[in-house]
Amino acid sequence: MGSVKQLLWAFKTQTECGQIAFRNFLKSEFCEENLDFWLACQEFKTLDSPQELTQKAVHIYEEFIREDSPTQVNLDFHTKDIISQNLQHPSPSCFVVAQKKIYSLMENGSFSRFIQSEQYKVVFDAAPKQRGLGKQQKALRIKNTGDLIQHDSKAISLQSDLCLLHKD
Repeated sequence: MGSVKQLLWAFKTQTECGQIAFRNFLKSEFCEENLDFWLACQEFKTLDSPQELTQKAVHIYEEFIREDSPTQVNLDFHTKDIISQNLQHPSPSCFVVAQKKIYSLMENGSFSRFIQSEQYKVVFDAAPKQRGLGKQQKALRIKNTGDLIQHDSKAISLQSDLCLLHKD
């Protein structure tokens, strides 16, 4: 199996290079709202005040869930109904089900295509130079599912907080 190479990129905290490349790829597929929704939900989970939770919950609903929203994400009726019920008493977990569904859409669809794209290759090749990690360490942060995706004889594992592990 060989060594594990890691390049740790937190799309939000350490560098935005990977996030920008992924967002640009999603724009080319007309689905960047999925990443925007996922990031908004991540931020939402960090809010403490009931007033902030209520305001942000309404904003997320209006921007991504409401019928006819220009940035509406693709969710089934049952999930939308759960969100509507959760909005009665917003808590940090009120979008968790929807966020997992959108994450799964990205992971199984657009992200699989992204790691085979030219945008990914450019970012992946440039990353060791930008971070000063050399060729021994490479990985891209994405989120924890433990699933493996095959990419040019390298196993890519989606790990917590937006992380990919490349194994040679």
